[in-house]
Amino acid sequence: MKKATIVINGAGGVGKDTLCDLAAKHIKIRNISTITPIKELARMADWDGRKDDRSRKFLADLKELCVNYNDFPTNWAKAQYLDFLTTDEEILIVHIREPKEIAKFVKATDGVAKTLLVRAVSRQRKAAYGNAADDGVENYYYDYYFDNDASLEEAEVNFTKLMRDILEGNDLSGN
Repeated sequence: MKKATIVINGAGGVGKDTLCDLAAKHIKIRNISTITPIKELARMADWDGRKDDRSRKFLADLKELCVNYNDFPTNWAKAQYLDFLTTDEEILIVHIREPKEIAKFVKATDGVAKTLLVRAVSRQRKAAYGNAADDGVENYYYDYYFDNDASLEEAEVNFTKLMRDILEGNDLSGN
């Protein structure tokens, strides 16, 4: 069975989660984020689940602390990756925001993971969010780029095609 691991990134509000949900209608996808275990820790500190600028900064800072302490987010994601390899799922999508953390995860998969930046000029909220996780998304050389400026129906078709092409190992030069 063919499998693919894709690190996805993009500024807040460009539609990463929506695209993943749309593609999951057609392909067996496991969709995870290295912020998930950090959110669990944040809830213990009474974070209410908001996605405002203050909360984004709190989560980014908490993640940075965990990275510096014991590399918890990468270790958690690698465990998810190893489990994914034992399943019938076809694609593992890993949401990672910080370029340094993306590079660490790609290395943890022995270079198997590919990287994807989602952009959406029409929906991109603002140029600066005030935290390293959101502000640095363009500071990485990604394997693939996806411009999410089409209708929802077109985005579903186009993104699912991109996922299938990556899964099949199709040449996407010019992407």
